Amino acid sequence: MSSDAVDEIVDQWARERPGMPVDSIGVVARILRIAKLLTDERRRVLAELGIDNAILDLLATLRRAGSPYRLSPAEIAENCLVSGGAITQRVTRAEESGLVRSQRSASGKRTVTVELTPRGHEVIERNIEVLIGRERQLLAGMPADDQRRLEGLLRDLLAQMSRD
Repeated sequence: MSSDAVDEIVDQWARERPGMPVDSIGVVARILRIAKLLTDERRRVLAELGIDNAILDLLATLRRAGSPYRLSPAEIAENCLVSGGAITQRVTRAEESGLVRSQRSASGKRTVTVELTPRGHEVIERNIEVLIGRERQLLAGMPADDQRRLEGLLRDLLAQMSRD
C-alpha cells in the first residue's frame, strides 16, 4: 500500500505529540480532502452548466419527491439539511428564474407549497444527468465491489455520527 500526504500528517503528529491518539486522522483527513475535491469539481461542473449548487439542490429535492413535484418549505429544508431561511432565499431566486412557483394551500391557511415549473423540470432533468455522469467518471477508477464496500462503510459511519 502506498503512502500519501495524510500518512505524512499522521507521522508528523505522532512524532511531535508521542502518546496522543492519531488513529482518527487517517479517516477524517481523507474524507475532508475527498469532500473538498468533490465540492470543487461539482462547483466547476455546475458553473459550466450555469446553475449554482443551492438551486440545483432545491430542484433535485422537488424532482425526487415525485409527481406533482411539490413540497412544503419545511420538507425541503429537512431534505436539503439547511435552515428555513436558506430555503426561502433559494425559493425566491428560483421563482425569479421561473424554475419553481410557490402556492398557498386551498384551505386558506398560511401553508405554502413549492412546486417545480415545466422549465424547472427541464433544467433539473438536463443538469442532473451531466452532474451524475461526471461523478461516475470520478469513481470509475475504483472497482465496483470496492465502491459498494465503501458505500456501506460510509453509510455506517454516517448513521453512527448522526446518532451522536
